[in-house]
Amino acid sequence: MTSNDLHLSKGSTAGAQYVVDIDPKRAGWTYSSLRIIELEPGGTHIFTTGDSEWIVLPLEGGCTVRTEGNEFQLLGRDSVFGGASDFAYAPRDARVQIASGAGGRFALAGAKCERRLPARYGPAPEVPVEVRGSGNCSRRVRNFASADSFDCDRLIAVEVITPGGNWSSYPPHKHDEHRPGEESELEEIYYFEIDGPNGFGYQRVFPSREGGTDVLAEVRSGDAVLVPDGWHGPSIAQPGHDMYYLNVMSGPGETREWRICFHPAHLESTEGYR
Repeated sequence: MTSNDLHLSKGSTAGAQYVVDIDPKRAGWTYSSLRIIELEPGGTHIFTTGDSEWIVLPLEGGCTVRTEGNEFQLLGRDSVFGGASDFAYAPRDARVQIASGAGGRFALAGAKCERRLPARYGPAPEVPVEVRGSGNCSRRVRNFASADSFDCDRLIAVEVITPGGNWSSYPPHKHDEHRPGEESELEEIYYFEIDGPNGFGYQRVFPSREGGTDVLAEVRSGDAVLVPDGWHGPSIAQPGHDMYYLNVMSGPGETREWRICFHPAHLESTEGYR
């Protein structure tokens, strides 16, 4: 795939139902998916999960999620920069209804899976939040569906807020090989939003193998970058404009885990920033 296939600008994957619609076929891989739906006040959306598990995550506004005989009231948030949100998990082979009285935008993070886990609610106060890195490499990570915070079959999803002028996803790291105890193989989607009008950021992905992924993208709100392989980082936020990204990951490993390998050339110079 070329860099144009991996940097998906706002609107480039939009369809009749979703403003972002990235499935494995579109991405050219096997597991990870991301959809974003915008609902007008009083709007409703119904979908079937098929062979994937999904998390419904409010980006802006709240909604009611009904699935498997459950009804989850998601309070949501005013924007992705306002703090962690509650969310709902829907299993594979299920029917899901999303309804929003006031309207809003909602991310559907998905992963092709085998196990059928129960539908569940994730409260916002229980989302682990950590500050990662230091100095101008500090960023705030919301581990709402990390491998050790919320049970899924294959799906891993987190949110990151990078303050304006800072670098995140740094030092460069990768997770494109299965090396037990050291590195897990994961397909990854970065979905971006930038705080304030005309804000932008940059995302770098460079090869970890001959002919591997090579992207340097200027990203704006609504853009996505696919990472099928390669060293990724930094993600750079324009000064004065905080940057948000949603990471959606999954892969073929028997164990659901996030194990990464840092680029050896950057380890010494970035000690204390990781």
